Amino acid sequence: MKNHLNQTQIEQYHRDGFLVLEEFLSPTWLKRLRQTTEAFVEESRKVEHSDKVFDVEPDHTNDNPRLRRLNNPSDQDETYWEFSSQSEIVDLAEDILGPDIKFHHSKLNFKFPHGGEEVKWHQDIQFWPHTNYDLITIGVYLEDVVKGQGEMGFIPRSHSGPLFDQYEKDIWRGYIQSADLPDIQAETAIFPTGKAGTVTIHNCRTIHGSYPNHSSHRRPLLLQTYSAADAFAYTDLVRKTKHGEHIIRGKVSRWARHDPRPCLVPPTKVGTIFQAQQKEI
Repeated sequence: MKNHLNQTQIEQYHRDGFLVLEEFLSPTWLKRLRQTTEAFVEESRKVEHSDKVFDVEPDHTNDNPRLRRLNNPSDQDETYWEFSSQSEIVDLAEDILGPDIKFHHSKLNFKFPHGGEEVKWHQDIQFWPHTNYDLITIGVYLEDVVKGQGEMGFIPRSHSGPLFDQYEKDIWRGYIQSADLPDIQAETAIFPTGKAGTVTIHNCRTIHGSYPNHSSHRRPLLLQTYSAADAFAYTDLVRKTKHGEHIIRGKVSRWARHDPRPCLVPPTKVGTIFQAQQKEI
């Protein structure tokens, strides 16, 4: 059974640059993803410092695991890849991007209780520039998210505005610089809450970010990024991953489609957004 957006929802996405679908995910998928995620949290107890699989907070320990991110979950476990490539969220990607779709990458971001670092206002596409801007990220709330839990916020219609410089002088920081903050209308940001299984969709140009988690519950957010088949990457960020740039629906494009608007290019090595924003690299 396919789960498609209606015309009103599609128009809302194109107008605002993001969309929220409350309790969209099936109970079966939600259970599988939560079980797999819990297994990785347990596995992270063996890690003392961030590595290629786990990005951890500085105070992460065996007794008190505090993950920031599970890198490329679709490479780490078949459950995540099956979800990214075959579940009902691919129907959503088709509604926005058209019939020919590439998988770009996935990540599982955490904010553990009474902490979880702020993710400063940023736009995604500067991390992985493409020939056009038909890329979306679909987020899944694996647990209930309430106000103050480090929920991700979106600035409506910011995808139609400019791309901002995410360098600090000559150093890549992965966030919008303080001099530009008065121009992004952060006061209009919307921070969606919702039950487990709620889904968000946002455009690669949409300004978004999140505050620390002030609650007593963790906030795991599973994110999958997709592109139209005729959007080609300028960098090789995901080409060495197991599934990066795989066609998951439709056919390969023989032509690249070029948007005339320019795009900032990151350095060769960018690390995770946490490492860049916290100045760890």
